[in-house]
Amino acid sequence: MKTVITLPTPQLTFFAQLQISLGEPIEMGIGRRSLRRIIPIIGGHFRGPKVEGTILNLGADWQTIGNDRLSELDTRYALRTKDGATIEVINKGFRHGPEAIIDRLAAGEDVNPSEYSMITQAILETGHKKHNWVNKLSFIGTGARFKSEVILDLYYVS
Repeated sequence: MKTVITLPTPQLTFFAQLQISLGEPIEMGIGRRSLRRIIPIIGGHFRGPKVEGTILNLGADWQTIGNDRLSELDTRYALRTKDGATIEVINKGFRHGPEAIIDRLAAGEDVNPSEYSMITQAILETGHKKHNWVNKLSFIGTGARFKSEVILDLYYVS
């Protein structure tokens, strides 16, 4: 029998809060298996202890929504730091909750984020030397969906 090794417990460190502005959803209808929707990412801003800047007007959330109202989130967009770095964000995750709450979100109502779950995992990448530390980290996010924006708190795992 092998000896059990105690490994370090991962720690989360706050990276930034992103306030992501959204365009009008583009409804694709039922695709191969589920409802499909594209939500344009049209701007916003972010701020954290080591970074601050704007969210560029390029990107989208390509959602797949199952019969059980589970939203599979698949986003790609870019950040521009105040000192000129462009950071690509690929963020995937899930949003789910009680049917009545998800229906209210789908209708564009503001719902308390404690009433549903929105958890993501992100990969960030840049070629900017000052910020290339993000290339070596994994990120976890927790979010809230509002009619025309998403608020996302990103943490890096160390």
